[in-house]
Amino acid sequence: MNRRRLGFWAVLSAGLLAAGLGLAQTNAQPVKLRFVSLAWQTDAIKAVKEVVAEWNSRNPRVQVEYQQVDWGSIQDYLTTSFQAKNVPDVFHYESNPVMDFGNRGFLLDLAPLIPAEMKQDILPGAWKTVTDAKGAVYGIPFLVEPLVVLYNRKLFAEAKVPLPRADDVWTWEDLRRVAKALTKDTNNDGRPEVYGCAIPLRNAGNRILNLSVGFGGDYFARSGNSYSVKVGNEEKQLLSTILAMLYEDKSCTTEALTLGSAEVIPGFLAGKYAMMPGVGAFVRQQIVEKAPKDFQWGVLPPLKAKTQEQGSVSQTLSIPKDSRYPREAMQFIAFALNRANMAKLAAGDWLIPTRASSTKLPPFNTSANGWRTSVEAAKYLTFPLWQQVNGVSEFRSRVLNPKLQLLFANRLSLDDFAKQVEAEGNEIIKKFYP
Repeated sequence: MNRRRLGFWAVLSAGLLAAGLGLAQTNAQPVKLRFVSLAWQTDAIKAVKEVVAEWNSRNPRVQVEYQQVDWGSIQDYLTTSFQAKNVPDVFHYESNPVMDFGNRGFLLDLAPLIPAEMKQDILPGAWKTVTDAKGAVYGIPFLVEPLVVLYNRKLFAEAKVPLPRADDVWTWEDLRRVAKALTKDTNNDGRPEVYGCAIPLRNAGNRILNLSVGFGGDYFARSGNSYSVKVGNEEKQLLSTILAMLYEDKSCTTEALTLGSAEVIPGFLAGKYAMMPGVGAFVRQQIVEKAPKDFQWGVLPPLKAKTQEQGSVSQTLSIPKDSRYPREAMQFIAFALNRANMAKLAAGDWLIPTRASSTKLPPFNTSANGWRTSVEAAKYLTFPLWQQVNGVSEFRSRVLNPKLQLLFANRLSLDDFAKQVEAEGNEIIKKFYP
């Protein structure tokens, strides 16, 4: 997608540099910073490379080398890098594993290095995702991802389904009711031609953890300085709702049990699913890129349980403690995440910038492609208890994801799911809290 460059970003960048970054070197050889990026969408990669190129053109004495790593391998890549002490100078990741690495002593505390302007502009909730109990900051949060509901306008109109109003948002029970109304089995063969919704449920741990927050579900309990896994009534409510839609109402397709968000999109565009609930705002870009010209779609606000709150994981830039050039690395981060550049990066990724000032820039204030609704959804992002737990990444990958797969495939009862997740999860978590 062609995107206009934000006109004044270069002016801001120049002002930042003129404010005394002090990058001049007396030696002839420039400092070389290795920057690991996880950008993967076309626009996102383009935006990151433009920021790096602009920095390099302005700073001949401090050059940034761009390195692409994918989300599937970054955890192993960083673990190996830290152990071998062959680290990148700046890396892109997300807040939960970053806090885990920080607590294990691998990352630089950025708190003393953060410019005052950046500290004040980035939303307080985003800072909470990267700050430990002692005030150490292990990453600069720059992107957040609200979960929204995508819907097919044509199917809604044909079924005469009214859209929720801003002052009367849908609850999960409303979603269930509407999904039933939109499910159509016209030939009565027991397999609907149109399902009310498709929820991508492969590796669903993050999705379930974040959406459960609205029900009051934490999946963890705190006792002093330690944590334990718990799956009680509040954690079960979202799960029981999804199970009812899958197997009682049969309004939610089981085809999505083994699919991620990107893999559900073709069925959504083909009119097989009227809604995609609980998907990340970034999915909008793929809709725009892949949809037929006459496909009409929209974005609905976050669903309400007890509240509309969702758990929040921020994407971050961090500096390893073993970086040879931490000062220069922080100067690059300050440039890359200034007001205009953060907006550029967020727009490229179709996510929401954490700077309040960045959200005032285009395209975040247009209704086109669901931008305004997505930005509004970000105000419901909150800092969940599970974000504070060391070992939660291992718990999610080794226990929660596989148990959710069994649960949603109807091969495990909800009560047995709760017992097994608690028992096996606590075996992992107790290693981190001896």
